[in-house]
Amino acid sequence: MSQRGFRLGIEKEVPTVDAPTTARLAADAIADKKGLDITILEVGDLFVITDFFVIATGTSRPHVQALAEGVEEFLKEHDRAPLRDEGLPEAEWVLLDYGDFMVHIFQPEARAYYDLERLWRDAPRLEWVDASQPVAGAG
Repeated sequence: MSQRGFRLGIEKEVPTVDAPTTARLAADAIADKKGLDITILEVGDLFVITDFFVIATGTSRPHVQALAEGVEEFLKEHDRAPLRDEGLPEAEWVLLDYGDFMVHIFQPEARAYYDLERLWRDAPRLEWVDASQPVAGAG
């Protein structure tokens, strides 16, 4: 259970599902909508505001918007809603802030420009398996 919101003086309900699990659920929702290059970074030891970044790419403005909406709809089923969102109308870079984790969805050019993985290169990656991809050797 995250305490990030409490350290910042924000009153919020403690999530019933832990942050790593919920971050993986967000990644699953992105994969279900054909999001690309999905990565989860554990930034909690480096960044006091949140514990995880879920980073993904959409192929166009409508695709990025659909990915963000897909995450919101899927996590709503798990009683999670973003505390805030940014960038949905333009959809170059959409940020969904869930407190204990943040979802960053980019169009390819914006992702390459901001390069969060390089900026947060000291952050370990959270293991996540894309269930929508075929398993190597299965056939």
